[in-house]
Amino acid sequence: MVTGAQIRAARGLLGWSAVTLADRAKVSYSTVQRAENVEGIPRMRASNLFAIQRALEEGGIIFFDEGEHREGGPGVRLSRRT
Repeated sequence: MVTGAQIRAARGLLGWSAVTLADRAKVSYSTVQRAENVEGIPRMRASNLFAIQRALEEGGIIFFDEGEHREGGPGVRLSRRT
């Protein structure tokens, strides 16, 4: 599960507004706002959180869990596009 900080960072890397993310994830703008305003994993419908994550991944984001590639907390990066 992604965190609010990962969602904020991913959206920033893509240059997307919250409205754009909401549109691509097919969720409401307020759902995106609530998800981003949480420090940990947002407490919301799992289907909405997965829709947000999927939209960001389709946009080119790769999510990392805590300690997955480096020490530290969860993170994000852009995928290499060929």
